[in-house]
Amino acid sequence: MNFHELIARVAKILNKHNVLYAVTVIVELFPSNLKLLKNALQKISKIAYIDEDAMKEALERESEFNFIYPEANLKVDFFIAGKNPITKQELARRLPLTVEKETVYFISPEDLILSKLRWHKEGQSSRQLEDIESVLRVQKKLDFKYLKKWAKLQSTDEILEWLIKKNQ
Repeated sequence: MNFHELIARVAKILNKHNVLYAVTVIVELFPSNLKLLKNALQKISKIAYIDEDAMKEALERESEFNFIYPEANLKVDFFIAGKNPITKQELARRLPLTVEKETVYFISPEDLILSKLRWHKEGQSSRQLEDIESVLRVQKKLDFKYLKKWAKLQSTDEILEWLIKKNQ
């Protein structure tokens, strides 16, 4: 199973169980559907790994847990949306694409840029800036008004402006 097939299978499970998500996988998960999700993901492969305790802890802390598919050396990280207004906005703006005949919801390019700006701000990773530059070069239609508004709210507007000018 390749990455596209795995992400399509994971998306099918999330869609079936009405779990809001966006790739980068942000999930709106509740205690009531935690075990259903765990069991469904584990059915992908007999050696797939997902830890229910890690899921519960991630839910309580509004952090992350992962699903490991060792047969292809792949890992899917699930970030809990929680009450964070930014992740709620990302879920509201997610974009559907078809992968392996399955509708898969992806984070919008604008929200991807904003999340990478936050990660860069927290960790000063140059990798995040490289990823942003790649999105700026590839995406022809970006909502710069939205980007600038949210970058200002998360205090990353100076970095965004610098990257935009650098990539014009």
